Order: sequence, then C-alpha cells, then structure tokens
Amino acid sequence: MKVVAVSVGRPREAQWRGRSVKTSIFKTPISRRVHVTRGNVEGDEQSDLSVHGGPEKAVYAYPVEHYEFWHRELPDDELPWGAFGENLTTEGLLEDEVWIGDRYRIGTTELVVTQPRMPCYKLAVRFGRHDIVKRFLKSRRSGFYLAVEREGDIGAGDVIERLARNDKRLTIADVVSLYATDSENQTLLESASEHPSLPAAWREYFRKRLWAPDA
Repeated sequence: MKVVAVSVGRPREAQWRGRSVKTSIFKTPISRRVHVTRGNVEGDEQSDLSVHGGPEKAVYAYPVEHYEFWHRELPDDELPWGAFGENLTTEGLLEDEVWIGDRYRIGTTELVVTQPRMPCYKLAVRFGRHDIVKRFLKSRRSGFYLAVEREGDIGAGDVIERLARNDKRLTIADVVSLYATDSENQTLLESASEHPSLPAAWREYFRKRLWAPDA
C-alpha cells in the first residue's frame, strides 16, 4: 500500500449555474513533502468549514484504482491525480477493505479512518456537470476521510502501513451501502450506530433509522 500522489488546493472562485461560488475542490499534485496537522494538509485550505475539513475530515484519500473506471465513464475529461478533490491518491486501499477506525502510518504521520466522502454540489462545479454527484454516489467509489492522530510529513511514494484495526468490523463500503439503500440490514445499522470510531453525526443518523422494537 502506498501514496501515489499528494494534492492540495486553495479556495478559488468558480461559476456554477450563473453564479460565483468559492471552492477548494480543484487540487494540484505536488512533488515536495508536506506537513499534516490535525486540521489540514500544508498548502490545502477548505472553503466552507461547515461541511468540509475539521478534525474528522482533515485528510481525504481516494483510491487510484478507481481512475480507470472514471476514465471510461468520463472519456472526454482530463483526470489528473487529485481530480476528485482528494489530498492523497492511494494504492491498495479499497472501500470494502478499509475499516472505520483503521490506523495507518504514512511517512511520519499517523491517521485514523473516520468516514466515507459524501459529495456536495462542489463536485459538480469541478466537473462542470450536474449529474456527477449522483453518478459518484451510485458508483460506490467514495474514498474516505482520515483524522490525524499524530502530526508529521507525507510525500508521494510513501508506504502506507496499517498499525491497528478496530475490533468492530465496519467498512467504508458498509457505511456507503447503509446510506444509499433502505434500512433492511438492521444488524449492520445497529452496529454502525454504536461504532466508537464513527463520527457522532453518522451514528445519530443510523440510530434514527433503526426500527422500534415490537410492543
């Protein structure tokens, strides 16, 4: 497992449906090593902190394996590393293999998996097409966010080492599936609603979807 690319971006103005919006989704791969803090990656900055960034979304990772799929889906689009707004383009970490709470060492940084990425309309701004958000969700190729447990430096080519795994198995793919489909899998919903490494907002969301017990 390794980091293929590290990408960062600053807020910029973009046009969307006749109005100007500020977004940081346009990321550029960089060759130098960067310092990662508990709030952000050096050189990167979120535009709307109410929904982006913060300790539970300090770093966004997206599997390089998904780019082949998107090249087929979007043949007319250039897709450089960082095209989906990710800070880390990774190899060897797929959503059905990555567990909530997994702890990784990358360079001198230690990071913990917190949640999948649920895209907002800024992804549509990035690609200039309104259908990309729905297509992204349907693809189940979400990528995942990481919290920073130990600050340090990261660079392209760094090995990704898994240090620890939570006792409760809940994958990124599980969370996306629960979000995207109905509430039939009550056992998994209950497990997600109680998972200590899943952010509180997600746990509450799943808790509300649990069926009430029979009287």
